[in-house]
Amino acid sequence: MNVFRSSPIKELSPSYDPWDPITSLREQGRHVLTSVEMTVTNLCNMRCEHCAVGDALTAKEGEMLPLKQMLDRLEEVEHLQTISITGGEPMFRAETVKNMIVPLLKYAKERGVKSQINSNLTMPYSRYELLLPYLDVMHISFNYVNGDDFHEVGFANSGHPVSKPAAYRLYDTMIENSRRLSSDGMFISAETMINYRTHTKLPEIHQLIRNMGAKRHEVHPMYATSFASALPVLSLSEMAAAIHNLLDNRDPEMWMLFGTLPFFACSSLEEDQSLLRRLRTEQNVTLRNDPDGRNRVNVNLFTGDVFVTDFADIAAFGNIASRKLDDIFVEWQTKHPLNQKVNCHCDAASCCGPNLLVADMYYPNVDFKARKAITL
Repeated sequence: MNVFRSSPIKELSPSYDPWDPITSLREQGRHVLTSVEMTVTNLCNMRCEHCAVGDALTAKEGEMLPLKQMLDRLEEVEHLQTISITGGEPMFRAETVKNMIVPLLKYAKERGVKSQINSNLTMPYSRYELLLPYLDVMHISFNYVNGDDFHEVGFANSGHPVSKPAAYRLYDTMIENSRRLSSDGMFISAETMINYRTHTKLPEIHQLIRNMGAKRHEVHPMYATSFASALPVLSLSEMAAAIHNLLDNRDPEMWMLFGTLPFFACSSLEEDQSLLRRLRTEQNVTLRNDPDGRNRVNVNLFTGDVFVTDFADIAAFGNIASRKLDDIFVEWQTKHPLNQKVNCHCDAASCCGPNLLVADMYYPNVDFKARKAITL
């Protein structure tokens, strides 16, 4: 077994978020691989219009790689702190839950590694119940104020009609599962995307998430990739206004995590600086740097291909059949031209710079490596 076994680690809180790459960057003096995300299915019962991996979803899929192959590769990751399990809908097939997901979570628990699953929470409760002894974070997407929103957003790309009663049943299942799992001790983190549909509804969505028993509300902008590539894009001013409105009307006792925001301490705009000052000083509000490519890679458990993200528009840069994950990550960090484009950080601002989607969408002509934080 791995000689780098971790000691028991702290509970997740606004002061402890092991998915944020700034922590390991400060500890190691460079970005190292601390987080591994695994795609365990390309199946899903929904087709959300904003899905970042929608183009990769299928109606059927082949054989998965042997569990032992993935466990052996995880064992080799020297600084592993977190794992994430994603899809598709990871809980779609009961066999996947029992034969792949539960063993991976058991491994993480034994090693002292924090774990997360990304699920739409619409599957039977019995599948989620199996995770209760092991899982640290159940991450769900919640962008709705009612069942009609859920129907319109969640099945926008289904390719066939989905009745409102059928969608309502899934919506109710999601809410009931969230409440029940939270009551049974599971940490529910509900993510809302800031997009053309939600940006005026964030306070109402926040209240519903609170009522569902979630411990954390995550807020991330929607970026133009996969199914979302043709959707309307918010301006930076619209996005900032939406964030201010949410902060004005949120529950200050609830942890709010903002991630992948397109606002940076090196901006010369006072409105950007004002928003960042507020985010830094609000109670129970945290800003997470994007882990993808900074301290995390994604492994496709059908092909073994390794990606900087599970988003399909960035090509694989290695495969676990022939290489260690740490070695693949080092090559990405030191040699890959896409990484060199945005590989900057400012320790004083606790900022690891923009990810590739942010840079391409809002700052295509900006050299972030030539900028420095202006106000802290």
